[in-house]
Amino acid sequence: MEILSLEKELRENTYPGRGIVIGRSEDGTKAVTAYFIMGRSENSRNRIFVEDGEGIRTEAFDPSKMEDPSLIIYAPVRVLGNKTIVTNGDQTDTIYEGMDHQLTFEQSLRSREFEPDGPNYTPRISGIMHIENNEYNYAMSILKTVNGDPETCSRYTFAYHGAVAGQGRFIHTYKENVSPLPSFEGEPKLVDIRGDIDSFTDMVWDSLNEDNKVSLFVRFIDLADGSYETRIVNKHQK
Repeated sequence: MEILSLEKELRENTYPGRGIVIGRSEDGTKAVTAYFIMGRSENSRNRIFVEDGEGIRTEAFDPSKMEDPSLIIYAPVRVLGNKTIVTNGDQTDTIYEGMDHQLTFEQSLRSREFEPDGPNYTPRISGIMHIENNEYNYAMSILKTVNGDPETCSRYTFAYHGAVAGQGRFIHTYKENVSPLPSFEGEPKLVDIRGDIDSFTDMVWDSLNEDNKVSLFVRFIDLADGSYETRIVNKHQK
């Protein structure tokens, strides 16, 4: 499989929607994840990321302009022991609670489906990172309709045993910026991961469409001791 340039993938798609990257740092010592949100409506753009314990949550930048919080206010990142959960919706909590009760990542998501926001029916994308004794594995999931039919739901899980230095996987909600928005297709893209946390964060943020980007979260987790560094970028706070 060809290793794609993450920068190029982001620059060439004006509206991938929400996206998750999971992989390993170029020097091999860190587990890497990034999550970004974009928006085309005022309601979607009226958001920021804030830290919440070991994770993050979304909140309204201007509460007076908040219209419908149901699909835009949630905790994208939560930590359960040596597992880091990253998703584009409140299924973060579903995964956290399921795995806390000994369900697998895949089993936890069987109760969920795509978002009820027709005609787009936005896919739910999720990731789980597991670090233990310097071993690192991760998985990604997408729940989506079959060609936009809300009477159907396809659930795909992609599990990756081990992670190659300087490489990761990238999944996002929308294939391209047309109406209605078509869902992501295929296996998560194999992409490059370059630089340290600051250069990687700058690259992702600068590559996202200026009009549509809203917020970005990046975390590098040390594989030796589990310590981590986090970066949050909010367009409203730049």
